[in-house]
Amino acid sequence: MSDTTPKNLANEIWQVADLLRGDYKRADYGKVILPFAVLRRLECVLEPTREAVLKAQERWQAKGVSPEPFLPKEAGYAFYNRTAHTLASIAGAHEDARADLHRYVRGFSENARLVFDKFRFAEQIDHLAEVKLLHLVLSKFADFDLHPSVVSNHEMGYAFEELIRKFAEESNETAGEHFTPREVIKLMVNLLLAPDMEEIKVPNMSRSVYDPACGTGGMLSAAEEFVLQHNPQGNVYVFGQELNPESWAICRSDMMIKNHYAENIKLGNSFSEDLLAERKFDYMLSNPPFGVEWKKVKKAVEDERDNLGYRGRFGAGTPRINDGSLLFLQHMISKMKPVHEGGSRLAIVFNGSPLFTGAAGSGESEIRRWILENDWLEAIVALPDQLFYNTGISTYFWILTNRKDPAHKGKVMLIDARDYCVKMRKSLGDKRKQISDEQIDEITRLYGEALTAASDPEHELHGKVKVFRNRDFGYQRITVERPLKLRFEVTEETLDEICESKPIARAFGDIEQFVSAFKPLVGQQWSTKAEAWDAIRRALVKSGLLWPSGSSFAKALRDVVGVRCPEGEVQTKKGEPEPDPDLRDFENVPLDEDIAAYMEREVLPHVPDAWVDHDKIKIGYEIPFTRHFYVYEPPRPLVAIDAELKLLELEIQQLIGKVAK
Repeated sequence: MSDTTPKNLANEIWQVADLLRGDYKRADYGKVILPFAVLRRLECVLEPTREAVLKAQERWQAKGVSPEPFLPKEAGYAFYNRTAHTLASIAGAHEDARADLHRYVRGFSENARLVFDKFRFAEQIDHLAEVKLLHLVLSKFADFDLHPSVVSNHEMGYAFEELIRKFAEESNETAGEHFTPREVIKLMVNLLLAPDMEEIKVPNMSRSVYDPACGTGGMLSAAEEFVLQHNPQGNVYVFGQELNPESWAICRSDMMIKNHYAENIKLGNSFSEDLLAERKFDYMLSNPPFGVEWKKVKKAVEDERDNLGYRGRFGAGTPRINDGSLLFLQHMISKMKPVHEGGSRLAIVFNGSPLFTGAAGSGESEIRRWILENDWLEAIVALPDQLFYNTGISTYFWILTNRKDPAHKGKVMLIDARDYCVKMRKSLGDKRKQISDEQIDEITRLYGEALTAASDPEHELHGKVKVFRNRDFGYQRITVERPLKLRFEVTEETLDEICESKPIARAFGDIEQFVSAFKPLVGQQWSTKAEAWDAIRRALVKSGLLWPSGSSFAKALRDVVGVRCPEGEVQTKKGEPEPDPDLRDFENVPLDEDIAAYMEREVLPHVPDAWVDHDKIKIGYEIPFTRHFYVYEPPRPLVAIDAELKLLELEIQQLIGKVAK
């Protein structure tokens, strides 16, 4: 392989798909390519110590002692292989390649075998043998040089992510569930960790990092690299949980190669089966899938919410069923260390929905309220659109901490980084833009100087930052009522409505008799209910009918006889004006503003008879990011538009003239 850049490496490996075409569906290519790529990588990593492992195995077996406890030391890793097989030797032998490959995989230590079990690799081996492709695939992968001296762990991780992306494309799956662009990860790690640089540089310091939707482990690796780059003597312990078996297998194998404790990478749903329930972490970061419903874990989540409240993870509330993004954030908050133990910082990627979705009192609003009232939200950073492979929508970093420094307490920074990008020469899916290293450095600097930039109008980046108090995002959702005003009349349509009214039919039984009593009133109108009721009573008595008791009849009668009218009579209930549901309106009043003053200024000048139903006031929180950075652009002058149209007309006439000739 002449060019081992991660993208080219992934493309070369993916060319194995040419061998599979016809015998495999496109959606199944990855089921072969991914486990073989992992197998070849593990083989290359273990190659320098293979002979030492085999000799140690023979030595301990000769003594009648199980060799397993001693082989990791000989291998130099927490995993090993006890056979003399390689992909090349199996491909070149005349014996049964299927049986040899099965023996080779079973020869790995249990922690590595588990990776291949999750790939369901044995099934793929058997199928390849049945369609007579096993030797071809073995030979192809044996030729890939994936030794660490040729392909670093960083490059291999990137290549695996590219393979996952290709697999997702072929399967019509959501690549965003697996893969976050590396430059986005780098920026995210910078903003998460850079404020703690002094602590990170302390000799022999130890930090834990967690990702509840870790995919192939790209974010965990980037966080570890950042820390070790600034403190080679530091210790970083990574933890993660992943739902997708293929992504989990790649992440786990990567952790084994790096000599991390691979058992810290768990397979399962973080919501219904938190396999790191008792752990707290120094740093957390994640890119959970956008807009993915959580219906499968609805019962587990709601049971925890209802039974444990704030002692569990979801006490603040639950979002709508079609987007579980805020559940991930609550899950991560639950794993923050107490402040007296050093506290935690976390960063998460969201689309725009969690900023504002949900009215006051909804699950989303209550979650935002809980976060802001606890002063955990440090900043929101708006990113350029078209950064991700599976969506072109705008995305945001939310950065939270429970140990804000004094300058940030009670404040939230909004940072507009939407213009920090460059166009890609060739798009990848929906990804048409990327953030350059220089732009990452500039955004990181902007984040560090945000408070200064926001307070100094002369600062070059002043327009990119806004700083607000936590309470500035809160509002009072008030219900503005207006009185129900009616006039009263009987028409032919009224008689039809009476026939269809079930409460009136129940009151009289013989609805036809009631309608007959009403017919003489057709065409009459009354300005007050008292006048209308008096006329209707007289008509009923004249027909030998009595006025039924009960409020349901009176309400039903008013519904068919009453007509809304701005100059009509105000209807009352228990001595108070009755609100008209059709005129009901809602207003969002800033949290610190007096409701009466707001009504006096904004509502009563237009509708003097309006009032607020104080029993229905709700507190809500939303973060209208784009509104705060909106800059009005006046429309172009008509003269300029007219001149441009005339130029276009002239060009069209010239083109038509050329065609005519």
